[in-house]
Amino acid sequence: MELFEYMRSTTQEKESPLAARLRPRTLDEVVGQQHIIGKDKLLYRAIKADKLSSIIFYGPPGTGKTTLAKVIAGTTSSEFKSINATVAGKKDMEEVTEAAKNTQGMYGKKTILFVDEIHRFNKGQQDYLLPFVEDGTIILIGATTENPFFEVNGALISRSMIFELKPLEKDDVKSLIMRAVTDDERGMGAYNADIDEEALEGLADIAGGDARHALNAIELAILTTDKSEDGKIHITLPIIEDCIQKRVVRFDKTGDNHYDTISAFIKSMRGSDPDAVLYYLAKMIYAGEDLKFIARRIMICASEDVGNADPQALQVAVAASQAVERIGVPEGYYALSQAALYVATAPKSNAACGIFDAMDVVKETGTLPIPTHLQDAHYKGAQKLGHGVGYKYAHDYKNDYVKQQYLPYELTGREFYKPKGNGYEAKIKEHMARLKREAEE
Repeated sequence: MELFEYMRSTTQEKESPLAARLRPRTLDEVVGQQHIIGKDKLLYRAIKADKLSSIIFYGPPGTGKTTLAKVIAGTTSSEFKSINATVAGKKDMEEVTEAAKNTQGMYGKKTILFVDEIHRFNKGQQDYLLPFVEDGTIILIGATTENPFFEVNGALISRSMIFELKPLEKDDVKSLIMRAVTDDERGMGAYNADIDEEALEGLADIAGGDARHALNAIELAILTTDKSEDGKIHITLPIIEDCIQKRVVRFDKTGDNHYDTISAFIKSMRGSDPDAVLYYLAKMIYAGEDLKFIARRIMICASEDVGNADPQALQVAVAASQAVERIGVPEGYYALSQAALYVATAPKSNAACGIFDAMDVVKETGTLPIPTHLQDAHYKGAQKLGHGVGYKYAHDYKNDYVKQQYLPYELTGREFYKPKGNGYEAKIKEHMARLKREAEE
């Protein structure tokens, strides 16, 4: 390493933000995500054994995607390269892949390529990486805040293991905050600061599982607070509120938190209490909850708890989600409120949950044969096999309905969709009963 590069990296390490300085260097320092890096988990074993295949990490900001990539960089014997998809172009990838081929050819070493924000790569850029991932020239580690099944090339997905990182638990965030306050080497320990319990609880709550958000706030609090007469910096709740420019929503003694509030919001919609719905919606907005997260929960409730009792509920919920993204806040609050109130006051039915009964049956029975008359008769040789023979075209019959075997024969008589008598679903129930009754007459 050249002298100036060494001096730059040394200075950067000392002056970089607290969240960067406290980034774990080993697996044992990582806080949270035990569902994927617990000592009995596949990822932990693969990192320890240096036997990684291509990986994609996805999850909300501040949950440790880049951190895990850095840990892997520190433990692997492979060459490690890193690029950010927001600024990298094809030339950058060409340089990495060319170096990877040389490293593999000269030293027999693989190259791990970490691509941060991989969803920002367009299809062509992702396609460029595919042959190098496929032949083992590079091991890809992608990080994204978006669902990779929608945003990442399907071919890359099929060649990668997907690990979902979840928002940190409140206790994990508290642990990181205390590490930041007391760590003399990489944290703020030299400032002789402490944080009282109320401030610690409040900051851990408002962080919403985002470690970076919590660490940025505590760093600002310590750097901008004067020492008291006892020579210490005392961080209190008002200081935290001032640093994040928001009053912390105080939770009751039962430990009501992010998950409890969204649970109460959903149950209030399900229970048709619009006043409670607006209260919990306001509480989440005030506490800084991600509006896209709220919109997703409204959409889920519209299908899970309203369903076909009022099919319009899902349309309203989806439209509200799009409106929030397009018009922002505060105007977007109207759309969220409208959708939540619509779902709360709509007739209810959970009959759409029949999909899970059907999935259980598929899991238990495996691939049952499709009735021959329903099979595709258009490809060459299909009719010789009897495919499509005996199929009854529904529009040739009264009410555009004809009774015939649609389920696999082994499941004859099984009912997965059981419409209830609420709202529009009452008409569906009546309509289906009439069709079957008149078909038998």
